[in-house]
Amino acid sequence: MTDDALIAALQDADAVQYGEFELSHGGTSEYYVDKYLFETDPRCLRLIAEAFAERVDADAKLGGVALGGVPLAAATAVTADVPYVIARKKAKEYGTANRIEGRLAEGEEVVVVEDIATTGQSAVDAVEALRDAGAEVNRALLVVDREEGGEELLADHGVEMEALVTASDLLADER
Repeated sequence: MTDDALIAALQDADAVQYGEFELSHGGTSEYYVDKYLFETDPRCLRLIAEAFAERVDADAKLGGVALGGVPLAAATAVTADVPYVIARKKAKEYGTANRIEGRLAEGEEVVVVEDIATTGQSAVDAVEALRDAGAEVNRALLVVDREEGGEELLADHGVEMEALVTASDLLADER
């Protein structure tokens, strides 16, 4: 898959929108990448899963960041034939009260899967939860890097971030 194919698919799914948007970290932006539009679009999901699958080893385990990273991790797990776990934002308050769902062995290497990085805090929170549960986490795969500090924040936590596309790539034709 080329970046151009994914960019075209994201645009065809109307996942890239323009206007005035408030972001989860409280800032505002003139564009918004709607993860729910690209994660529920079969073409986008297939392209993302294939691209992520090319970037993971056969013995890898994925860690999907709830909520947006879960369908990406599931699709990639099926495509690459590797297992995954889910990193919740907080432990559930019933049943097993787990923050990490799925099978995870002490010392197991996990590659975090996330949709979009703005500040990178959501991915860092998942990394910390996975590490607290005994995982070794050194890599994160993302669909879009908004280039607003996410890569640097993850690096500060010892995690190498690899995004399929950057905001610069995604918005190149619009500027």
